[in-house]
Amino acid sequence: MRFWQSVAFAAPDEVLELARIAERVGFHGVFCSEHVFFPERLASKYPYSPDGAPLFTAETPWLDPWVQIAAMAAVTRTLRFVTGVYILPLRHPLEVAKTVASVALLSGDRVGLGVGAGWMREEFDVLGRAFAGRGKRMDEQIAILRKVWAGGMVEHHGAHYAFPRLQLSPAPRTAPPILIGGQSEAAFKRAARLGDGWVGSGHAPEQVLEVMRRLQELRREAGRERAPFDAILVLSAPAGLDDLRRFEDAGVTSLVSWPLTFTLGPQATMDEKRRYLETYANDVIAKIG
Repeated sequence: MRFWQSVAFAAPDEVLELARIAERVGFHGVFCSEHVFFPERLASKYPYSPDGAPLFTAETPWLDPWVQIAAMAAVTRTLRFVTGVYILPLRHPLEVAKTVASVALLSGDRVGLGVGAGWMREEFDVLGRAFAGRGKRMDEQIAILRKVWAGGMVEHHGAHYAFPRLQLSPAPRTAPPILIGGQSEAAFKRAARLGDGWVGSGHAPEQVLEVMRRLQELRREAGRERAPFDAILVLSAPAGLDDLRRFEDAGVTSLVSWPLTFTLGPQATMDEKRRYLETYANDVIAKIG
């Protein structure tokens, strides 16, 4: 099992040092989240809390994930990076393809694109994107990303996007893996049909085995049960080492350590964060990884 540290909500001036520490103590990678903005009036319900209230506020820092990943990649050598998750239907797929390919090339192929359909209607409304139909658009976007990343002249004429023959240069050396985020049935089905993996968004330990059973069932139905598949688990409550071993046996390939804002509190010092990462490496990574 591989281990990732989430840097969601981290202070911008701490992100690079957190990446250096995570690499030094043995984390496989860093997990980056995103939102473009936080509206003053939020009517949308956050799907991952009981009351629908998000776990962040208007003051919560959200760096652009690809700028952040590029900066962290520049100060590390082996650490990998994945977005958990990038709201793909907010963007045009060719712009996403260019950005991700550029960061992949400059980082030495250390990035993965974790994508989600999004839940905050306000982001779509302000940016002029349709909220309805975003799942179907995302399916087509994934096909476009892989098409242009393959290199050479390509064209596309789909239900939502169309372009004449064109070429993305430079294309990535290898196509970055696309992982599907979410815990809905639609997200599971999309991951099984189209994803190189799945990114969770917070499951209780007692839910994990059923989630993995469902993902494997859907992958069999899609004829993709033998394809490589990275199942990145985010837990909403701590689990013991024996639990983690059971999760690994069930097909979980990676585990995300929660944002340090949640585990240590928003006022934790960098020294406290360093000690936390070192302890996690000694108590979990060294014994499971």
